Amino acid sequence: MRQAPRQKSAATAASADRRVVRTRRALRDALAEEIEVTGDLSQVTVTAVSDRAGITRRTFYSHYRDIPDLVSSLEERTIDELRSRVARLSAVNLDELQRVIARLEPAPGAVGLLEYFRSRPYLSPLLGEGGDPAFAERIKLMVREVVQDRALDGLDLRAIPFFDYYLTFAISAEVGVLVRWLTGGMRESSEAMARVMTALMFVRPGDLYGKKIEFDIPSLGLALLTMRENDDD
Repeated sequence: MRQAPRQKSAATAASADRRVVRTRRALRDALAEEIEVTGDLSQVTVTAVSDRAGITRRTFYSHYRDIPDLVSSLEERTIDELRSRVARLSAVNLDELQRVIARLEPAPGAVGLLEYFRSRPYLSPLLGEGGDPAFAERIKLMVREVVQDRALDGLDLRAIPFFDYYLTFAISAEVGVLVRWLTGGMRESSEAMARVMTALMFVRPGDLYGKKIEFDIPSLGLALLTMRENDDD
């Protein structure tokens, strides 16, 4: 006889959890729609998001303090979920990349990463011009944290003087292409875009114009190191 109340309590808790999930999903989607309508995240209000989500302001405040809290919650969850996907990509070595590029295939894990974004259309407004400019920077910082040690593995020691700048350049470029794809409507399939992003890391400007520009990277690193030492003197 005592089991019934506990069963009812468990069912009630499960139902409440589902309501929380539905409400937060509705708020998430409403936020993205309001960013697209206003074109400016700073103009999005609790009232507008609540109305669009079909809930009261009181319900909104039972989940989030304000719009920045809602935005921060979405971004933190996204970055946490991306971390393992980025780690899988960073585990691919150069020999593997050479093989997949020769076969016009994407790097292992690249399609899954893009599918993550495709299945979450609410991320595009947040990363777009009217969204949160700090979001892309937070993604870049996470990527650096995940890939930096892996990228140093096997590095020519003579390239170390400009490694930090190269890593910044590479991460900024790839995240920038990702954002461009997202905000451009994701016209290419995830697999096609994964192929492009895999190959882009190895495309030099001259390659696009039929004029390869060759230079000695180790010598560049040593020259930079020498210039730094001279500046210190």
